[in-house]
Amino acid sequence: MTRAIAAFIALALHTAAGAATIHIVAFGDSNTAGYLVSRAQNYPSQLQAALRAKGYDVTVENAGVNGDTTTGALARFDGAIGPGTDIAIVEFGVNDRRRGATMASVRDRLGEIIRTLKARGIGVLLISFSHMDLADVAKANGVLSAQWAVSAGKYRARDGYHLNAQGYAIVVRQMLPQVEELIARISLR
Repeated sequence: MTRAIAAFIALALHTAAGAATIHIVAFGDSNTAGYLVSRAQNYPSQLQAALRAKGYDVTVENAGVNGDTTTGALARFDGAIGPGTDIAIVEFGVNDRRRGATMASVRDRLGEIIRTLKARGIGVLLISFSHMDLADVAKANGVLSAQWAVSAGKYRARDGYHLNAQGYAIVVRQMLPQVEELIARISLR
């Protein structure tokens, strides 16, 4: 074995051994929590499995709360987004609107959440669910966004609104490129 090959192998082993697990927090409402599906079928669990299958050393924590709003998210922020979080996937807004909040107030509170995450050095992916388009909020705050677009019918849970396991598999595919981009950014630090 030449010295160059031996040095390359040693460097590769050192880099792999020193690489830290990337911690992702899925921060959202019932669509994040996985209302009406098993723990293994919610999107954070499926996302973690998909990323690990691609060779990423990640953990995806589910910080979803059924019925949560942007106001609730701000109140529980510090408990949900712990030290060591590298990436946060933010999915809120639908419950705010159901409770009569204006889109302007939803956008303002999402902006506050995003700015706080960025101030902590956390990469952010903002999720727009169904008919709610929040790409403008993401752009205004300099973060990535993904649209969860899943048709009704066989991809919905028995309530007709939330997603089932197949629906969550679709949203994981829809957001995977943005999550991988954030992982690449973290890896370059």
